[in-house]
Formats: sequence, structure tokens, C-alpha cells
Amino acid sequence: MIEILHPTELVRARESGALVAHILQTLKSRSTVGTNLLDIDRWAQAMIIEAGAQSCYVDYAPSFGRGPFGHYICTAVNDAVLHGLPRDYALADGDLLTLDLALSTNGIAADSAISFLVGDSKPSESVAMIDATERALHAGIAAAGPGARIGDISFAIGSVLSEAGYPINVEFGGHGIGSTMHQDPHVSNSGRPGRGYRLRPGLLLALEPWVMVDTAELITDADGWTLRSATGCRTAHSEHTIAITDDGAEVLTLPSPAHP
Repeated sequence: MIEILHPTELVRARESGALVAHILQTLKSRSTVGTNLLDIDRWAQAMIIEAGAQSCYVDYAPSFGRGPFGHYICTAVNDAVLHGLPRDYALADGDLLTLDLALSTNGIAADSAISFLVGDSKPSESVAMIDATERALHAGIAAAGPGARIGDISFAIGSVLSEAGYPINVEFGGHGIGSTMHQDPHVSNSGRPGRGYRLRPGLLLALEPWVMVDTAELITDADGWTLRSATGCRTAHSEHTIAITDDGAEVLTLPSPAHP
């Protein structure tokens, strides 16, 4: 299903996006050396409930997972990149942590992910990889607008990632979003310009470039959810929800000035 939102629904989408951004930045500030992933999940739960929002993850049970997910946020560390199931693990200095959060307020969902380094250690390879996913995300957003095609976004994202030297997995990527978290169209992180669905005002997309240092192959943890690099290399993931407007693309999950 491809869903086109009415302008009144876009107002609610902005509310969801702002809440996602606020929670992610708050959790980032609390994620220090020694923080347990299960505490991050509990903090996310408390903030979602306090805001009167609904988690998109707790009851999420797609065909590829061992569902339901049962937690409020995805927490992926180092070689984990997608669907990271929170577990009893205390963050260490230099860990690369990805937080991925989706929630719904008043029936409209928003989805975003951030990757960052914990503590004082900043391995240059990890810094470069995070930067590449963020640049690819910005390129994808810049390529989005009314009349553009999904392939234009995919090409823009893939060009940045390829030029940075990273293999690209096309099994998991961005997606449509609206009254539910995952909708058509699929937005691959590599593709051909001028191909695919033509973008229309009112369409919401979650764009999410992610890479692994030296492989495009994923393996699944015994928990049935967490996806890791097949070689054990580090990974990074950046994501925003955008709305196609008459003038271009509006990013709904940008942090507020209080959370740069």
C-alpha cells in the first residue's frame, strides 16, 4: 500500500517526527560508558508512554523476525546494524551505538535512526563510516521532491556510499510510512535514476542509508532479530522520515535547536 496523507494528517506527522527526534537525542545524551541497553529501552518506553504515543516495535512481528519484537527501541552495537534487540550489555568506551526508533501519535508514524560513538574514544574508521551514512541521507533527501522518482533517491544515496568505498546491501532499505510503520514503496540504498514510483505531495518516506565496513552480507543473531555484519566489522545507520511537499521534501525528524 502507498499512502498519500491529507494536509491535516501531515500536521500529525510533524508531531510524531518531533517526538522521535526528541527521544533519540535525549537517549543519545544518556548513553554513556556503563549504560545498559536495557536501561535505554526502559527510558524509551517511559518517554513514549508519557507523551501518549504508541510504540511501533513492541507488537511488531514481520515474517523475517522472531516476533513480536517486544521492546521499544532498536539498540545495535558495533557489528550489529539493524533490528538490534535490547539486551543486558553495558556500553564501553569507543562502542559504536545505533538507536532506531519508530512511534505513532494520533495515528501517524515517524521513524529515525542515529549512529554515534560512546565515550572519549573516536576510531577514525567509525567516524568516517557514520559521516558517510549521514552524507548519503542528505543526498537522498536532496533528490526527493514532487515528480522525482524513487530511483533518483536510491541513486543519490548509493552514489555517496559507493564513492566512500562501502559495499551496499539492497535487501533492507528505506520505505513508505504513514498510518503504519512499513509501507510501500521500498527505497533501496542503490538504484537507477528515473526509475520507480513517481513522488507526490503527501507521501511520507523513511530514508535509511546503512553500511558495513567490508561486506554487504548480514547474519542473524540467535535472538532472531539482530542483524550483524557477516565478517564482524563495524556498521552505521542514519535515518530520517521526510514528507514530500509541493516545494520539495520536509524532514520531520530533525532535532530541535535544544538537541543539535
